[in-house]
Amino acid sequence: MKRIIKLFPAIVAISLIVSCSMGAFEGAMYGYPSDAYEKMNENGEPVDPQEQGDDFIELAENEFIKVADQPVSTFSIDADGASYSYMRRCVLNGFRPSASSVRAEEFLNYFTFDYPEPEAGETVGINSEIGVCPWNTEHYLLRLGLKGKSIPEADMPVANYILLVDTSGSMSGSDRIELLKSGLINMIDYMRPTDRIAIITYAGTVKRVLESTLVKDAATIKRAIKKLEASGSTAGGAAMQMAYDEAVEHYIKGGNNRIIMCTDGDFNVGVTSTEALIEMVESYLDKGIYLSIMGFGTGNYQDSRMESLSNHGNGTYTYIDCEDEMMKVFVHERSRFYSVANDTKCQVKFFDWVDSYRLIGYENRVMSNEDFENDKKDAGEIGAGQTITALYELIPAADMTQNATAASFDVRYKTELGGESRLLHQDIGKYYQGVTKTGPEFNFAAGVAAYAMILRGSKFKGNADFNMVKELVKSAEQPSEGVDPLKLRPALLKLVDKAGNI
Repeated sequence: MKRIIKLFPAIVAISLIVSCSMGAFEGAMYGYPSDAYEKMNENGEPVDPQEQGDDFIELAENEFIKVADQPVSTFSIDADGASYSYMRRCVLNGFRPSASSVRAEEFLNYFTFDYPEPEAGETVGINSEIGVCPWNTEHYLLRLGLKGKSIPEADMPVANYILLVDTSGSMSGSDRIELLKSGLINMIDYMRPTDRIAIITYAGTVKRVLESTLVKDAATIKRAIKKLEASGSTAGGAAMQMAYDEAVEHYIKGGNNRIIMCTDGDFNVGVTSTEALIEMVESYLDKGIYLSIMGFGTGNYQDSRMESLSNHGNGTYTYIDCEDEMMKVFVHERSRFYSVANDTKCQVKFFDWVDSYRLIGYENRVMSNEDFENDKKDAGEIGAGQTITALYELIPAADMTQNATAASFDVRYKTELGGESRLLHQDIGKYYQGVTKTGPEFNFAAGVAAYAMILRGSKFKGNADFNMVKELVKSAEQPSEGVDPLKLRPALLKLVDKAGNI
């Protein structure tokens, strides 16, 4: 019996992966989605979630920039994936997502890429590829890759999590509070006895429903989670302040001190302006406290607020559309809650054979070139084992020289908040005209980006169509073992098919 108990977490993990890969119905991926999460009207017909007041920031796409005018491009990395899972919910309900909800970088970074581990002494590794651009074969495509160091479970620092849970009336429902409770209970089963959990709820008032408690007392924590109910208005600002106070009070030096905020973002009591909330989270940037935001539901869903808060709060932002996404975030990819690279910035310098370049996505992460060496400037975090991908479309110069180096790729990151940044450098490989040396990860990244541009209605999508997307994705469907255990890449193909038929 003791042996069975010890093996139980592994048995559960294996069974989850097997069950998730089977799919519940046509168009489904590993169990996506439950019919309970579809929004229906009085006639039993699906309702476009975007017609219910969901709010997104309108971002103009990056334009091509002449190298002669500005040879250097700088941006903060973005480890979010919310835009992709929101798209999935829309498509599987029979609707195209609005252009403003599509962020290409979040489509790319929803997936794990088959990138090499960092070199000894570093917690970030970088790599790059350059080849012909699929949607405009007169152009080239540059892929940049980063990977956070993978850390064994036993070597993870002790966790100090403050669960900040929106229990207002707008969080009522099977795809919101009930979905959240299920995922949190599952997460507790995978935490260590020395980890700590506190729970703060907010509706009309703010409550500390569970003081910081060791996970060895899992039964007490689970009872508190099961009692969570949604009702009332939303006092998000006061709750966030209490969460930071709780994090400071029980701060673990060298630990993973993180607020996990679960909400639809609809704050309507107390401090409600996004600017005031951003000012609050920025005041804690150097105190070693991270912020992860989990978005739920549709209908007055405040994506713009949640993405802004995570961007300014040493955090990441995820949209939870179903039970399997909860398991992906809180169980299968839980190591990403531990940041191995902080304030991570990229800078690319283009050389003479490139006439113009365009960064695909990252519109709200572009930085001034001077900020690259400024360690006081906030930037993005990378979790343990997490990969980050960025793409540039390049227009070659008329007198392009064979064997010329295209660009240099520099990355700055900190191993700990408030520390000094470390510099990584790579000369981007020479490209020989007429010979492509790109691999499957290049094709997969190109396919994901093309899909995002199609959904966005991008003027830069060139010849990209759904068939091109499928061909590119299929050519990279089988990465090395362990990169895609949840079969997210094959699942993308089903989404592309469904989106193409809408």
